[in-house]
Amino acid sequence: MTWLHFSEIAIVSGAFWLLAILFSYLPKLRNRRRWATFFTVSGLLVFGSYIAYLWILLARPPMRTLGETRLWYSFFLVLISLFVYLRWRYTWFLAYGIFMGGLFLLINVVKPETHSQTLMPALQSPWFVPHVIVYMFSYALLAAASLIAVKGLYLQWKGSWQSGIITLADNFVYIGFAFLTLGLLFGALWAKEAWGHYWTWDPKETWAFLTWLGYMLYLHLRYHKPQKYKLHLWMLALAFIVLLICWFGINYLPSAQNSVHVYS
Repeated sequence: MTWLHFSEIAIVSGAFWLLAILFSYLPKLRNRRRWATFFTVSGLLVFGSYIAYLWILLARPPMRTLGETRLWYSFFLVLISLFVYLRWRYTWFLAYGIFMGGLFLLINVVKPETHSQTLMPALQSPWFVPHVIVYMFSYALLAAASLIAVKGLYLQWKGSWQSGIITLADNFVYIGFAFLTLGLLFGALWAKEAWGHYWTWDPKETWAFLTWLGYMLYLHLRYHKPQKYKLHLWMLALAFIVLLICWFGINYLPSAQNSVHVYS
């Protein structure tokens, strides 16, 4: 079974989100924030309903394949972008978040997947759902921090640096790192239940640990060298590259072809 009605859902959600960006940037429109919020929420409701529909249709959590994890990532990223827009009124962040969320939707449209209702015995663990959701939420939070880092590097290049940028990035890293740590712990408990070992240095586990170290290093640098803003921003950008390798890049590494963590 391939994606059912996903192209239609992606078009409707994407149209709502594009309208949200358009209305958020219309300078002469009254209540533009209200309209931008309305269209963003509408897209989220449509997209969230599809995730629930897929869960019911498959009779399992839609978290097994790489494309299925992209659904959660897109949803969380747009949701976080909306929160930032409402809390700090950063229109540019809403636009960036919607663009990135829409990009991952487009990937799923271009590369449709075949879905199976069956789950291998290891995935039938009660740790499966919290492990994946916590990780996808942390990935979305850390992606938000990386978007802020890119914006910060651009502002530095223009010579219009704003110190509030790094503070906002810190807030996302603090929360994202906490969820990333929870994901590691849930994964270890899951591994113990499924395979009898908390940690085996599987390629996925190794890159997950490197990702955790990358953001730990960022927090360490922020504490001990608080004025090195450019270094911090580059550190955030590089840590996110490691995160992307951990998430789906290992699928293309020869050493990971026999890994139990490779998406299929």
